[in-house]
Amino acid sequence: MDLKVNTMRNYAVIAPQGRLTAVGAPSLRKALNHLLEQGNVRIVVDLSETAFIDSSGLGALIGGLKAARLAQGDLRIAAPTPAVSSVLKLTNLDKVLRAYPSAETAYHGG
Repeated sequence: MDLKVNTMRNYAVIAPQGRLTAVGAPSLRKALNHLLEQGNVRIVVDLSETAFIDSSGLGALIGGLKAARLAQGDLRIAAPTPAVSSVLKLTNLDKVLRAYPSAETAYHGG
């Protein structure tokens, strides 16, 4: 799994590419924590290029959500692939992590 990280004006975007599993989840956690330590408390995880997610990947997202909210921010997800959407729905995490159409709309409406 590869990660792209972009810091925008009012939020940061992390885009995991490939399979977000036990192998890649620690990298996502580390990247999320690094952004929060830098003061980026509004984070979007762009899942448009994430082919698959397992329980470790879900744990990294929920951990990031909790950490962002503790820092008075938020973590939002954008453009999940059908496979990722299916896992979110099966685990009822689609109720906790609302999906936005794109990273740009996650904090700017749409």
